[in-house]
Amino acid sequence: MKNFGEYLLLILAIWLGVFAYAKFGPGLPVSSVVTQKTDLFTVSGEGKVTVVPDVAILNLGMSSRKSTVKAAQTEANTVVNNLTAAIKEFGVNEKDIKTTNFSVYPDYDNSKIVGFNVNINLTVTVRNIDKVNDILDKATALGANSVGGIQFTVDEDKAKELTQEARKKAVDDARKKASELSSAAGMTLGKIVNIQEGTSNRIYPMMAKSADTEIQPGTTDITSSVTLFYETR
Repeated sequence: MKNFGEYLLLILAIWLGVFAYAKFGPGLPVSSVVTQKTDLFTVSGEGKVTVVPDVAILNLGMSSRKSTVKAAQTEANTVVNNLTAAIKEFGVNEKDIKTTNFSVYPDYDNSKIVGFNVNINLTVTVRNIDKVNDILDKATALGANSVGGIQFTVDEDKAKELTQEARKKAVDDARKKASELSSAAGMTLGKIVNIQEGTSNRIYPMMAKSADTEIQPGTTDITSSVTLFYETR
C-alpha cells in the first residue's frame, strides 16, 4: 500500500507541475497563415453619346493704333461699347459678356515711340446658338477687328445628364465583355472590387463661309471609358 500511495503522490505532483506550467509559464508558440486573394480580372468598356452643341463661346475684340493713348482708347472703347449693346439686343445676358483683356502698349520705330496700341477683348457666351452668325456679322460691321476662337459646347446641366448616359453605356459594355471573355476562358468571376473612369467631350465643328457668316456647330461626342476589376474564383 505504501508503494501505491507513493505512486499516487508522484502522479499528482506531475499533474500539478503541468497545470502550473500551462497557467503561469510562457505561452506556447502559435503560427498562423493569412492568405489574401490578389488575382483580379480587369476589363474596359466605352460609352458614347453624340449631341449637337447648344452653347457657343465667342472671342470678339478691338485693336486700335493711334498716335496717342487717349485716341486709341477712345476708338477701342467706342467699338466695344457699341458691340456690347448690340450683343445684348440679340438676347445675350449681361453676365455672359466678359472683358478678358485690356492692354495698352507703345509702338516703336528706332527706339522712338511713334504710336500706341489699345486692345480690348470680350468673351461672349451665346446660349441661343441660332444667333451666332448674326452676332459675328454685327461685330465686324461695328468695327471689331479681332474675331475668332469660336468654341461650341453643351449646357452644363445637359452635359451632366449626357455624361451619366455615356457612363452607363460604358459600364454595360464592360460587363458584357467581362461575361463573354470569362466564359470563353472558362473563368468564374466574383464581385467587382474597383472601378476606374475617364470622360471627355470631343467637339467636331463644321464651318462654311459665304457672303454672310455661316458657321455650323457640328457635333460633340461625350464619352466615358471605364475599367472594372473583378475577383476571380
